Amino acid sequence: MSAELRLVIFDVDGTLVDSQGDIIAAMTLAFEAVGLPVPERNAILGIVGLSLDVAMARLAPDADHLRMVAAYKDAYIALRAQTGAAQSSPLYPGARETLARLHAQPDTLLGVATGKSKRGLDKLIEAHDLEGLFVTQQVADFHPSKPHPSMILQAMTDAGTEPAGTVMIGDTSFDMEMAAAAGVHGFGVSWGYHPISALRAARKVVTDFDDLEAALDDHWRAFP
Repeated sequence: MSAELRLVIFDVDGTLVDSQGDIIAAMTLAFEAVGLPVPERNAILGIVGLSLDVAMARLAPDADHLRMVAAYKDAYIALRAQTGAAQSSPLYPGARETLARLHAQPDTLLGVATGKSKRGLDKLIEAHDLEGLFVTQQVADFHPSKPHPSMILQAMTDAGTEPAGTVMIGDTSFDMEMAAAAGVHGFGVSWGYHPISALRAARKVVTDFDDLEAALDDHWRAFP
């Protein structure tokens, strides 16, 4: 590993894209499929980032989770097909520009660690024309659910970086706890699905993508 090589790993839902509309709609249909009352909006957003089976178990401990997961996936695919992934999960303001600027830095590598499936992530990357930006893409299909550190550990292996040269960016407590478990710094974002008060494990919480770039610059100066 080059001593100067850096890896910035991004969560997706609530960090890079705002997919809450489809998430809530799909979760509503999943609960209706098993005849259960739909949780409140904040409860649904509170489990975003977890793998679907874990999320369903938290929201409905005694339900048929396999059936709910299948219903959720079917509904999400149908909703995405109606409007297209770029429209149903738009990038947050400044996300594309920040990714492009970071990608242009020769010593900076980009990655993704998400509770999405590989199929879902592939569709999103294609829809937003983000191909080629991420050297490592970690998805729920191949890892334990966040906050287990497996995604970050594999991302570092793929990129050839060490914990000191790695930062995890996310909007949920699961992202920050995953970062801590992997021994890397976690930066929280204020615009996502968990309140700032839940991001206690974050080294810093940023308010927009310009703030994020400045925070990363400060971080690399402190931890060269």
